[in-house]
Amino acid sequence: MPGYNHSAVFTESPKTASLSSVASLRDVKAQCNICGMRGLCLPVGLSPEALQQVSALVDTHIKLKKSETLYRTGTPFTALYAVRLGSLKTTVLAEDGREQVAGYHMLGELIGLDGIGSGYHGCHAIALEDTEICVMPFEQLETLARELPTLQHNLHQVLAQEIVRDHSIMLLLGSMRAEERLAVFLVNLSDRYCRRGYSSTEFVLRMTREEIGSYLGLKLETVSRLFSRFQEEGLILVQGRAIKILSSEALRALGGQQNGASESA
Repeated sequence: MPGYNHSAVFTESPKTASLSSVASLRDVKAQCNICGMRGLCLPVGLSPEALQQVSALVDTHIKLKKSETLYRTGTPFTALYAVRLGSLKTTVLAEDGREQVAGYHMLGELIGLDGIGSGYHGCHAIALEDTEICVMPFEQLETLARELPTLQHNLHQVLAQEIVRDHSIMLLLGSMRAEERLAVFLVNLSDRYCRRGYSSTEFVLRMTREEIGSYLGLKLETVSRLFSRFQEEGLILVQGRAIKILSSEALRALGGQQNGASESA
């Protein structure tokens, strides 16, 4: 990644990832052609030859520990980032100075798209657990995309999905009742885990109740009360952050969704 000094360490914040966590993907043998998440990432549908070209482009990865920052508001935009392992939240500052959770990103997803328009990132990206990131230098990615129509199509598709996600969140926050918001959130997680080959009914919430409330525009007390209510009504089982969905159909009905319709929420 341009500007990286592999022997240096960030001094900006103790919560910012150290540069010692930056390494070559070749060193850890995590190239695109053997990555288990390639079916959800930009290389999906590429020929073996094209996949090798993308793999050569993505020659850096970053390891983040929980609470470390990938990039901050105002950081110059230089790359897109694919989540290979783990998960992150993106946050912005609300008008009153509070941190607002704007997104939850899991393995196989791209982040950093917010910087394409202005040339600077408009949010913080913070690891929710130990996380590995593949770095895609954007100038090189654009050049390669012009040569590979499938890659260009995939990039456009990712950008379109981001627009759809933004519209879905506007709908979520603008017109849904509190219980509908939480139901949609849980169904969305269920669908996303299912697409990645994990259980769609049992998973661990990586965000705290407070962070979920921030994301959904709800108070912490409301989120806690709704989790208890959903459990009492037989929709879910809750044990700390571990969730077991007992009635996916009921959750979908509560959120006004059909099967598989929540991926963009």
